[in-house]
Amino acid sequence: MDFSPKTFSLADYLVFALMLSVSTAIGIFYVIKDRKKQNIEEYLLGGRSMSACPVAFSLSVGFMSAVLILGTPAEIYKYGTVFSWTLLGYVWMTIVVAEIYIPTFYNMKLSSVYEYLEKRFNRLIRIEGTLLYFMQSFLYIGIVIYAPALALSSVTGFNLWGAIMSTAAICILYSALGGLKAVIWTDAFQAIIMLIGFISIIIRGSVVMGGFENIWRACEEGGRIEFWKFDVDPRIRHTAWSLTFGTGFQFLSTYGVNQGQVQRYLSCKSVYEAKKAIFLNSIGLVLLTVLGITCGLITYAYYHNCDPLSYGFVEKPDQLLPYLVLDIFQNYPGMPGLFIACVYSGSLSTVSTAITAMSSVTVQDFLKPTFDWSDETFTWISRGMIIFYGGLCILFAYLASSLGQVLQAVISVLGLVGGPLLGLYTLGILFPFANSVGAFFGANAGLAAAIWLFIGSQNYPPPPKFLDQLSYSLAKCPGIENATEPSPIAMIPTLEKTTPVMPPEVNMYAFSYQLYTMFGFFWTIGIGLLASLLTCGWRDRKTVDPRLIYPFFDHWIFKCFPEYFKKSSRCGIKRQESYNGDGEGNKLMLGKRETTKSQSL
Repeated sequence: MDFSPKTFSLADYLVFALMLSVSTAIGIFYVIKDRKKQNIEEYLLGGRSMSACPVAFSLSVGFMSAVLILGTPAEIYKYGTVFSWTLLGYVWMTIVVAEIYIPTFYNMKLSSVYEYLEKRFNRLIRIEGTLLYFMQSFLYIGIVIYAPALALSSVTGFNLWGAIMSTAAICILYSALGGLKAVIWTDAFQAIIMLIGFISIIIRGSVVMGGFENIWRACEEGGRIEFWKFDVDPRIRHTAWSLTFGTGFQFLSTYGVNQGQVQRYLSCKSVYEAKKAIFLNSIGLVLLTVLGITCGLITYAYYHNCDPLSYGFVEKPDQLLPYLVLDIFQNYPGMPGLFIACVYSGSLSTVSTAITAMSSVTVQDFLKPTFDWSDETFTWISRGMIIFYGGLCILFAYLASSLGQVLQAVISVLGLVGGPLLGLYTLGILFPFANSVGAFFGANAGLAAAIWLFIGSQNYPPPPKFLDQLSYSLAKCPGIENATEPSPIAMIPTLEKTTPVMPPEVNMYAFSYQLYTMFGFFWTIGIGLLASLLTCGWRDRKTVDPRLIYPFFDHWIFKCFPEYFKKSSRCGIKRQESYNGDGEGNKLMLGKRETTKSQSL
């Protein structure tokens, strides 16, 4: 391995510039192609004409992409392969989203997912849900803009804030020009770049290490191969349970009720295409995560005798993979540029998803209900909102520099708001007797509890024994012979000296960050149901529009259940028919698609 300084070559910059140029060209293409039929639905929802494959690509790379590329290999390098249990979380999340949330939202022909909250509860709850979404988006996008810029600056000397400004500028340009259709197709292109980047690292890393069996052996000797970790203590950072259920709930919030993702379902030509998109998306998520895990194993195997973090070659774990790329591809001009294009593609796809979603929410939730303007006016306002939100996201990027490891920071931020939001929608969809009072108190209680837990965990961090950070070796570092990095217990006391730590038996804040979404979700559900029952929600349940409720036990998978049980589970709500938006109802056995049409509700 070579620890000399590394820089970009001209070929690397050309490859990187080519990716940016193609992304911009897609936006220009769609503004020209659709110039004669540009209206607000075409601009924000792609004319509701998209097919499953491009939408699936967009879903896969639209939310965790840049974080996945940088954060997953760093996670494997520091903590081992127990992180692989997230894959099981993707699977059950996909089934729930496809069978409950997509049919409910799609068949109502919504433009904004927050319309549901007003129809189910009231205008105040819709505004609160929208504000929670904006809070989550700005914090999240700040991190996503910062992450790839950090990768660029750390390995090439490229100006950090120059990279941040260029990320925002490119996103704003093609998103504002082409609308959602351009964003989706650009995401598809960027997904291909990400796959090529990951696969290139795996192939070259395997060649350098003499085969994958050598990589696996080095990781086994370093304690990085660990799957069977079934501890039930919620204070342990990662276990099979916290990753399976924590990740599942976090992604359920992301893919089930987040405007950025729901907007893509709503752009599909049918509910069948929308469901197909989410299942294809899960395959993409699994593939990208497996590739990220593999890159993490290669990174550890390559540096297993000289840890760049401990020796000072890199400052943060998220810089490890970029450093590896410049190391193993130093004699291959253009390949480091391909990797940076891969990271940058992840950031572009995520930022464009967020700013188009925030533009849609602003127009659909705040402006259209208030002003009777033409579609052309709203389309131009949407473009202006994309530019405005893109600029505003740059300001929040400053916050990201103090949030530590990228992957953990993002999951923590998403969990704080994602859990209460998921709970708010689930109250409305699954519980007919939930009312607006319960929704209000439930959402606020869930948010307060999640923030309380997060702040407490920052002030009173969990003891080192729950962090499970693995040891490193410095034996082959330049100027060091036969040295081994101390165990994690010996490396972390500086944290304990500067922050107060409560005794383990009373440390109520030592929750795994993976459980924040679950924590906020169940607080919202519990308080929401209690407040609804105390304010006569059960009495008013029969006045709820059946289209807004998902009678869970009417799904075909429960066909063996007795009818009297199914009837009682509906709480007096008549069997629902889904609304297809053209004045007629499309009879839907909640997941089982039928073609016969019935009378309009």
